[in-house]
Amino acid sequence: MAEDRERRGERDSAVPNEDRIAQGRIRRVAPLASMAARTTGETVVAALRQKAFGTDPTEFHERNAERYTQLLGRSKGVLMKTGQMLSFVTLGGAFPAEYRSIYQAALARLQDDAPPMDPVLARSTLEEGLGKRTEDLFSDFDWQPLAAASIGQVHRATTTHGRRVAVKIQYPGVADAIRSDLENTELLATFFQLMAGMVPGLLRLDLRAVAKEVSDRIYEEVDYEQEAENQSTFADLYRGHPFIHVPEVVTELSTARILTQDFVDGRRWRDALNAPKDLRDKWGEVIWRFGIGTLRRYGLFNADPHPGNYLFHDDGSVSFVDFGCVKRFNRDQVEFMKLLVSSAIRGDADGMWRAANSVGLFRPSDNVSKQDLLDWYYDSFEMCRDPQPFTMSPEFVARCIEREYAVMGPGGKMIRRMNSPPDLIFLSRIEMGLMSVIGELRSTSYWGSVEAEYDEGALPETDMGLLDHAFWVRSPQTWAGQ
Repeated sequence: MAEDRERRGERDSAVPNEDRIAQGRIRRVAPLASMAARTTGETVVAALRQKAFGTDPTEFHERNAERYTQLLGRSKGVLMKTGQMLSFVTLGGAFPAEYRSIYQAALARLQDDAPPMDPVLARSTLEEGLGKRTEDLFSDFDWQPLAAASIGQVHRATTTHGRRVAVKIQYPGVADAIRSDLENTELLATFFQLMAGMVPGLLRLDLRAVAKEVSDRIYEEVDYEQEAENQSTFADLYRGHPFIHVPEVVTELSTARILTQDFVDGRRWRDALNAPKDLRDKWGEVIWRFGIGTLRRYGLFNADPHPGNYLFHDDGSVSFVDFGCVKRFNRDQVEFMKLLVSSAIRGDADGMWRAANSVGLFRPSDNVSKQDLLDWYYDSFEMCRDPQPFTMSPEFVARCIEREYAVMGPGGKMIRRMNSPPDLIFLSRIEMGLMSVIGELRSTSYWGSVEAEYDEGALPETDMGLLDHAFWVRSPQTWAGQ
């Protein structure tokens, strides 16, 4: 009987304390500070043992990765979202190669396996948000979540009209926790103390800037009404597309804390990684076309490219299901991106320099030359220049991240001198997020021709490119950016 009540979400018990988001500066910082101090001490001991006795530190790294993942999972909000982003965007160049897989495997669980709400709390939150009893709106509601992430969790349901939907319920208190996190400099400082303690030298990749950029975008995700508007914009653009699918929002069942959309059934990330190579090749190209193509055509960028946001289909199509973090750019900014990337691919130092000067990336006193700029950015586009088709891999993406963002690495001179405008400072890292996802799929495609379509107006060469081109010829081109 107790299990049945839990499955139905009946309110016959108190909400467990652990389901409430801890708030307040001290309460948010204390667990992280405690772990940071403990980790730093253990790091020193592990290093001394390895030096003196040749002890294998693998067990130490496994233990730290597990602790870190559990803590971020319980924290939700900014900390968990940052952990999600770091797991795919930054780890490639951050951790020593011999231990990278340990941390990546642990952090990957943050993508779709966050601790869920108790069914009692989920039900009360849903009914408070929609203003009606669950039975009055849904003929069936599964209180076991399909996914539980940093801001909310998703449930499968059927409306009283027979429409199959996915309902996202925001965690109670998460909005206040995020606002507090964004204002809590002690929290972020302690976060970096923890990261530095886990892996000495990690801060070479300027993780503070990465976390700041991610946290700035997270604040927007708290407002599900804004997310519904974003998703509807993308759904309008891609309605009827041959391989890109955006579920329709059910407006009448969506509020600031509840987001309801059409249910989509597809492969989740872990299943997709084991799919046949030809499918993974198609999925990788779809993800790249959706991310970069929408940016170039419409000035829109879905700025949270982690694997939990994709559902993969056996016909090669992909459904995109999370639009809480969308960045809008104006036409001048997009033209800058196109010129910078196309010039880098061609090895055109003059073109890159013109693009950099158009947005004030460097000051005259920075002592940066055209060749310095080309040397820094050129190698990141070997996927477009090398013989095609080219296979993206985690190793390739890790090299790109290290070249572009390691302060003490080959691009350190450029990174220390760059004066990126606020609207553009996170863009390259989000593009690296896309590449990280595609690299994990080990997708092979004609990336050079795909990029030429968007940046130089070239005709498509891939089968998907031909389908995509035909769709846009039939569809109106309406700028949706700033």
